Amino acid sequence: MKLIKFSLILSFLNFLSPAFAAKTTQVDNKTIVTEFYNMAFNQHKPKEAAMKYIGNEYIQHNPIVPNGAKPFYTYFEKHFIDNPESKAIIHRAIADGDLVALHVESKESNKDRGVAIVDIFRVKNGKIVEHWDVIQAIPEKTANGNTMFQGKNNK
Repeated sequence: MKLIKFSLILSFLNFLSPAFAAKTTQVDNKTIVTEFYNMAFNQHKPKEAAMKYIGNEYIQHNPIVPNGAKPFYTYFEKHFIDNPESKAIIHRAIADGDLVALHVESKESNKDRGVAIVDIFRVKNGKIVEHWDVIQAIPEKTANGNTMFQGKNNK
């Protein structure tokens, strides 16, 4: 009888394990991407971030940055020399399977109004392997009175 109960419990846990594994992977992917982003764009260490978090293959969909880790960090090393006050605030991080989306407020200086960015990363085997982004200037005024970042739960 004890063996039957044990077998049933083991079977049930095996049934649940894919659901738990998927959630853990999404949490891990979100952690990988947010740590990468903060290291690259707030600590201004794009080479270190690329070496730690970008995979051997890195597909870039931003039209001004070539594919690969080296072109990524080469581009942003120059950007941070030209913009030493640059910073990025992650307002939201959303994971869905192997994709992580960040909703970011990015400014080149304290005087800069900034841009709103949605960055989407694909993570494979613990490394960032693909990137898309959409960038929009932050307007002085909006037609609806809402900011581009504050939501109902984070005013």
